[in-house]
Amino acid sequence: MPSGFPFSSQVRRALFDLVCRGVPVERAARQLGVSKTSAHAWWSQAGAMPLLNSMTVGGPVHKGRVDTPGGRGHRLSLEERIEVMRGRDQGLSYAEIGARIGRDKAVVWREVARNRNADGDYHAAMAHSRAAQRARRPKPFKLADPELAAAVTEWMDQGWSPRLIALVLAQAHGGDRLRRVSHETIYQALYVQTRGHLRADLHKCLSTRRARRKSGTGSSRHRSPYADAFTMSKRPAEVEDRAVPGHWEGDLIMGAPGCGAIGTLVERSTRFTILLHLPHGHSADEVAATMITAMSELPEHLRRTITWDRGIELARYRDIEMALQAPVYFCDPHSPWQRGTNENTNRLLRFWFAKSSDLREHTADDLRQVQDLLNTRPRPTLDLQTPAARLADLLSLAA
Repeated sequence: MPSGFPFSSQVRRALFDLVCRGVPVERAARQLGVSKTSAHAWWSQAGAMPLLNSMTVGGPVHKGRVDTPGGRGHRLSLEERIEVMRGRDQGLSYAEIGARIGRDKAVVWREVARNRNADGDYHAAMAHSRAAQRARRPKPFKLADPELAAAVTEWMDQGWSPRLIALVLAQAHGGDRLRRVSHETIYQALYVQTRGHLRADLHKCLSTRRARRKSGTGSSRHRSPYADAFTMSKRPAEVEDRAVPGHWEGDLIMGAPGCGAIGTLVERSTRFTILLHLPHGHSADEVAATMITAMSELPEHLRRTITWDRGIELARYRDIEMALQAPVYFCDPHSPWQRGTNENTNRLLRFWFAKSSDLREHTADDLRQVQDLLNTRPRPTLDLQTPAARLADLLSLAA
């Protein structure tokens, strides 16, 4: 202990050492010549561990003991915490203390911030006991809460992603952590056996429908060249920053071979989605006629450009440009990421229109229902507003 260190602080440290070794507070007080009242007051004022009532001679001892493991690659050991205490007593910086024990200065800072006493003093044995008690504390899994699990299940049954669910809960219950859950916790409940109260088959509601987690991989599709068409390099710069509405991206969702397709159009600024019903096939004539009919209902300022993949279904793109007075741009070969908004939307739509399924069984009313569900879903990219609300704002401004 450095000279000038207050005598009462030395006695307090000695008292804490004894109690942390399992000596009852009252017996430690007698050994140090301190009153029982002062000893208990010091222990309480330091924010120390609760005491257990004991029938042993000398009175209560504290809940935590200093015999828990620690050390390199793990939580700090008692010896390391003693060095932290000595370094602080000597006025060393966190970096200097960290160099002594071979730890980063941030580790030392976090240790002191978490485990120091309420009066600001850092006592190694008490810090070690406090850390051990915190490590042993039961940490209940949040999705073991039936009410929260039921809410997550309901949203997932509607096709919501774990990330969207986590964001909506955080917005609705910002100050109540018990009613919030992270997307990672939801994934753990889906993929780790016995974690939480989610149905075993609920992973099928994810866009990937995978029973286990793994990195996604792309799939190749046939592309058709368009020698005279507008390419991405000619598309106006205003399309990229999404500041101006009216720029659309489109593609087809394909079913099983020979089992139909559904056209999808997504507005880049609002993420508003239009589904094209193609009951008689997805030839160039069918796609052009259906798209012209659907997009003609939009005001002129909301149909500025259309970006499409290089599929043969848009071979009549000149007719579309003439009818809608909107230029059509095509992605570069093998570059579907250039219309990423539409790719992401198609991934969401696979919740209702599974791969290798028969898409011919879906009626125009079915598509309108799915379209409405997606357009009224909160979207993280819109600060949890809905595409329908964003588009309504644009229409009202124009009016």
